[in-house]
Parts: sequence; structure tokens; C-alpha cells
Amino acid sequence: MSARALAAAVAAGEITALEAAEAALARIAAYDAVQPQVWIERLSPEAVRAYARAVDARIAAGEVLPLAGATFAIKDNIDLVGLPTTAGCPDFAYAPDASAFVVQRLIAAGAIPVGKTNLDQFATGLNGTRSPHGAPHCVFNRAFVSGGSSSGSAVAVAAGLVSFALGTDTAGSGRVPAAFNNLVGFKPTKGRWSTTGLVPACRSLDCISVFTRDLDDAALVDAVAAGFDAADPFSRPLEDRPRDARRLGAPLPHQRNFLGDAAAAHLYEQALERFAAEGAEIVPIDIDFLSEAAQLLYGGPWVAERTAALKTVLADNPDAIDPTVRTIVEAGLDITAVELFEGEYRLKALARRAEALWDEIDLLILPTAPTAFRIAELRAEPIRLNAALGLYTNFVNLLDMSALAVPAGFRGGEVGFGVTLIGPAHADRALIEAARPYLARLDAPAPVLDLGDKMETITLAVVGAHLQGMPLHWQLTSRNARFLGEAKTAQSYRLYAIANSTPPKPALVHAEGGAPIAVELYELDLASFGSFTAEVPAPLAIGSVTLDDGRTVKGFVAEPRALDGAAEITGFGGWRAYIASL
Repeated sequence: MSARALAAAVAAGEITALEAAEAALARIAAYDAVQPQVWIERLSPEAVRAYARAVDARIAAGEVLPLAGATFAIKDNIDLVGLPTTAGCPDFAYAPDASAFVVQRLIAAGAIPVGKTNLDQFATGLNGTRSPHGAPHCVFNRAFVSGGSSSGSAVAVAAGLVSFALGTDTAGSGRVPAAFNNLVGFKPTKGRWSTTGLVPACRSLDCISVFTRDLDDAALVDAVAAGFDAADPFSRPLEDRPRDARRLGAPLPHQRNFLGDAAAAHLYEQALERFAAEGAEIVPIDIDFLSEAAQLLYGGPWVAERTAALKTVLADNPDAIDPTVRTIVEAGLDITAVELFEGEYRLKALARRAEALWDEIDLLILPTAPTAFRIAELRAEPIRLNAALGLYTNFVNLLDMSALAVPAGFRGGEVGFGVTLIGPAHADRALIEAARPYLARLDAPAPVLDLGDKMETITLAVVGAHLQGMPLHWQLTSRNARFLGEAKTAQSYRLYAIANSTPPKPALVHAEGGAPIAVELYELDLASFGSFTAEVPAPLAIGSVTLDDGRTVKGFVAEPRALDGAAEITGFGGWRAYIASL
């Protein structure tokens, strides 16, 4: 149940907080067989039950608790009394005297903490692989990263272990994991939520964030967590500035970089179309200055702020730090005060341009991440690929913006894709309201969670001689390919009958003035897909094919020479209808 629904059920006496806690403990125990690396440390079951019994007693006494019985997880760079805070570094561990300000507010509202979640060590990373406790995986395909640095928190919510989870966000750590795991990731304005009790990464930029499964829960948690904290020098008086969502800024077409991920590009275009269908005007804007600001975070003097946060560990016990994290933060030792001031001056100039931007548009809508990577890929290229994940996130905190990541469908491999609404400071509630009509239009049911009973697979579209009943269909059945169903391509394809081909084969070509072409979809494991592709003869090839529902799958395409002497048969709508006409 969502936090909102659960609190309502507890208030109505339909379920007790203790029963809710017991259910969560059972789910967590079961999921330990799949991804035990979600957690760094958990409260004992009896401690969780004690929190739940206290909630039931308060309800019985007539208190109104907006989060009654809602279980939540806490990223392990945020303090919770009773568990050590490690920031993903065992040698850094300390026992906090008090829970973080935000955690205290949530518990006071009836929420039940269950434990501390895994993270990229010292919140340095956007992928989730930089932890001595192992790498949490995307819940839908465990070959892929979960996103980070709030990796365990996102997985805990996406797997249904808790109602919501706290993360943190300095460069996108509360947004990227939301995208990959089909969640809402709310990154409040800096200072809206207190950071008292948070291990700093970049203290001037750090925000505590939240992962939820819907907008109502994000709004509810924000209503409880937000508030001024005099003990936090970065805390600001609570403010909600109304803001329209009529003019949404999107990058100029040539600035929409998806690192070759055609599925992500298509899903982003679909998201823009959904917002436009709700009456928004999509305004192309030049985002080069935002990209320049993003480069300052890791390519400029702000690296030294991470170094400042870890100076004691770097000096006394550098081997305790993950090698990739250490490489990043050690670079800050060489940054001079001159470079810092130069960076500040440049950021001020870019911030002035950002202020002017809000006169042209109401909100920004950007991809949350340009693509997703496999865990093996991140481990092979830990710095370059991690940087790519922050392409559309790194500038937000530097420029004092609020952000809300929301789902936008699934790319090939069943990994989530998301978009982020971005506004000026104090537009937090406006972002939530702007996303409501969009999410109401989103029809992208989540894949089944990867519980370890499946291997990574590829979806293949066949269009001709490999269709059921056709002469080469055996090449699929011999590889145990699983039939997924019939489908059609997008309208931008033409079909040709290749001349002098034995057995007869078609050529599917991406072209203007095309039509939907009938295909069949099959699922093959990676090894079978590789051996199948190796047997595809020229002038045919395996490429990417866009379906009429927006998905991009692998499928048969053709080289230009395939059209020599070929007859166009697009009007038949598919190879089977053409063969039947002969």
C-alpha cells in the first residue's frame, strides 16, 4: 500500500501499524534472497515492532498521524538513532546521538523506520556500484545498475519493501535511481528540508530527497518533512511559489543527447507529446549554459567541497575509501582558492542566465538520464559512464533549482526511463501538480520484478521468412525463442520483396511515407541472439526497429543493395499477406 493509503487504513482501524510492520518485515526477508545488498544495516524486528506499537498507541489515544504505519528506509548517510551511520564506508562509522531532523519529523508523523540502505560510498556516484557492500541492481533487470548514489533506497521502494525511502541529491542521486526503477524522485529546493544529521558530500548543494511510487506520497512526505531548522545554516523559511506549467522548455533538437539510445530518445519525445496533449507548449531552448554549469560540479572547483568533507579520512585512512571515489575526491587537494573564486564568478553569470530563463518558460522538462548502463559496463568505465548519467542532472543544485523525476516508460531490456520537471527555487509543489495530468496519461505498466528466475534477454522482431509457418522459423525454435505476440512497426517503414532470394525474403526499410508493417516478436537469451545474428546473411542485417507503441526492439533491416530489382509491397501491410497473394 502507498503511505497515504496505509495511513488512512490505520486511522480507520482497518489495519494496525503493527500488522503493516509485520508485512514489511516479511517482504524484506523474502527479498533478501534476491538482493541482500539493498541494505547496510537494519533495525531488529523487535525494534521495528516497538515503533509500530507506539504508533498504534498514539492512534488509540486519538492522535492524527499523517504517516501512521508507513514503513520507510533511510540512506546510510542520514542519521537514525540505534544504527551506525557509515556513508558506505565501514571505517567511517559512528553512532549518532540523535536522528536527523527530517527523520525525527517523519517518525513523529507515524512513519516506521526499518533500516539503512546501501549507497555509492560518501554519496559520490550516480550508478550504485561504488560500495563495499555490493551493487544494488535495477529491480526489473539485474544486469543493469540501480542508479545512485541512493541505490538501496530506490530498490527498497521499487521492490515494494517499504512505502517510501529517503535518499540524498547533490548531482542527481535522488533522480537517476528513480528513473531506472520506475519511481517518483522528489528533490526539494535546497534548504526546504533540513540537512541536520546528513553526512555532507557537497554541503552547500546537498539535499535530502524521497523516493515514492506516486505523486500523492511525494506530496505527503514533503508536507511532513519540510520546515525551517535553525540548527541548519542552509535551512530556509518554508515557501511555496505557485507556477504555471503552460510553457515547458525542452532542449533544442541537436542538444538531445541519448548516447545512441534510440529507445530513450523515442520515450522522451512521447513524454513531450503527453504534456502537449494536456495543453502545454513545448518551447525549444538552448541548454548549453546549463551543460556548462553541470561541468563545474566535477570538472570545476566544487570537487574540493567533497574533498573538504572527507579530509580526515583522506589524511588518516585513505585505503578505506573506494578507489574510484578516492580518485575523484583527491583531485580537490590541488584546487586553489583562485580557481574556486573563478568558478564562483562563472557560476554567478550562469545563474543570472538561469533567472532570465524563467521569464521565457515556466518549467524545464529534461530526460532524467540519457540511457542506462549494465553493471559490468560501469565497472569497466567507472568515471566516464558515471559522468554520462549526470548529463541532465548535475546543474540543478548548483543553480538553486527544484526538481521532480517521474516515470516515462521502459527502454529495451525492461529498464525504466524517466523525465524530470525542473523549476526555480520554491516551485516544489508546483512541480508535483504539473506532473499529475501527465502521469494520468502515462500507460506504461511496469515489467515483472527480476527475482532471479530469468536471464537477460533480447526482444527480436521478425518480418519475413522467420514468421511462424515460414521456411526459416526453425532458426528461432531451435534456439528456444519465446513467442511474445504479433505487433506492427511505426508508420515510418516500407517493405520490399528482395529479388532472386531463396527462400523468398523481404527487406524492411525506414523511409518517409511508409506504413505500419506486421511483425512477430520473440524473446531470446543473449547467447542465442548472438548466434542467430551471426547467421543473418547480407544484404539483411539486425538493427533497431521502432514499433507503433513506441518501443524500440531489435529486428531485421536491410542494406541499400537489397532494393536492387526489389518490388515494393508496403501496401500489403506485411509479408504474410504478400505471400498469400501469390
